[in-house]
Amino acid sequence: MNFHKTSLIVLTLLFGLLLAAPAMAVDVGKAAPDFTLASASGKNLRLADFRGKVVLVNFWATWCAPCRKELPYLEALYKKYKGKGFVLLGVNVDKNPDVAREMAAEFKVTFPVLFDNLQKVSKRYKLRAMPSTVIIDRSGKVRYVHLGYKKGYEKKYAKNIRALLAK
Repeated sequence: MNFHKTSLIVLTLLFGLLLAAPAMAVDVGKAAPDFTLASASGKNLRLADFRGKVVLVNFWATWCAPCRKELPYLEALYKKYKGKGFVLLGVNVDKNPDVAREMAAEFKVTFPVLFDNLQKVSKRYKLRAMPSTVIIDRSGKVRYVHLGYKKGYEKKYAKNIRALLAK
C-alpha cells in the first residue's frame, strides 16, 4: 500500500472516530472530577466539600453570548433552590478573572463564581461547548450534562434539580 493511500485511510478512520465521539463533557453516572478553584469572594472552593448537596456546575465566559443570556436564569434557579440542599457554582474560563468579576456584578450574580483562568478544570471536564452545565447528585455523581444554552434550558435544569433534591 502506498503512503498516500495509507494516509487517506488513517485520516478517514480518525474523522469517523471524531464524529462518533460522544458530545458529553463528562460521563453521566460517573463521579464528577473534583477540583478546587479560587472564588470571587477570595476563598478557594472545592467541589468535594459540597457532597450531600445537589450541585450545578456551569462553565461560562464573558465573550459567550448564550452565557450572558443564561446568567439571569441561573441566578433565579440559585435563589429558588439554594435553601433546599442545592449549590450552583459558576466556573468562569476567561484568562482574566477581573472581566468575570465585572460581568458577575453587572448581572448581580450571588452564587459563587470560580475562576478557571488556566482552564485546568475545563480540560478535566472535556468541555466541548460554551456554556456547559453539569448537574451532580448528592453522592458526587454526574447525573445530567447540558451543552450550550437556548431559552428554555433553565426549565430542564429546574426539572433535573427537583428530581435530584427529591432523592
